[in-house]
Amino acid sequence: MKKLVVLLLFLAGLVQTSYAQNFAFGPRLGISQTKLSFEKGNFIPQDAEVGYHLGVFARIGGAGLYVQPELLYTQTSGSFVINQPAGPSPGGSPTVFEAEFNRLDIPVMVGVKLFKLLRIQAGPIASIDVNSDLKSSFNTINEVDFKTASLGYQAGIGLDIGNFYLDAKYEGGLDSVTEDIAGFETDQRVNQWVFSLGIKLF
Repeated sequence: MKKLVVLLLFLAGLVQTSYAQNFAFGPRLGISQTKLSFEKGNFIPQDAEVGYHLGVFARIGGAGLYVQPELLYTQTSGSFVINQPAGPSPGGSPTVFEAEFNRLDIPVMVGVKLFKLLRIQAGPIASIDVNSDLKSSFNTINEVDFKTASLGYQAGIGLDIGNFYLDAKYEGGLDSVTEDIAGFETDQRVNQWVFSLGIKLF
């Protein structure tokens, strides 16, 4: 987290000293399409699910280059089954597990504006766990090692139409979100498409 703050301050200072000043601030909200990804363990991800996010953003920059930090509350979810003898239910069908992630996201996008309308951007995102859990059709799974914080990246495009800022980004993980489920090593990551709208207030 300290490294993220230092990076944000450095980039903001670079833009302020090198380019004409522009500043924007306002609310941001949107939806995401999330799918779990496992590097280890006998876990099979299910179909992608829809989540949401809301918060605020700021944009600092000028002359085509900008830095855009955001502070967002994000709710995402994903489901999977365990491919092992203990996984199926007594009826023979595999037990479906549903993970819900409630977190505080801090993405810091660095972007370039093209033709005063289109933007290309990328940057890191830090995620802090707020209240995540894992449930099956039978009960809540308590033996889950959710990480307090994780790091990922986002990259995508955006459109500026008046005071409305539209963004479409892909988010991937740089480290795991959960490392252990009921004694099984997982190295589980969250990958998602993020679609959001920001409204410039000033």
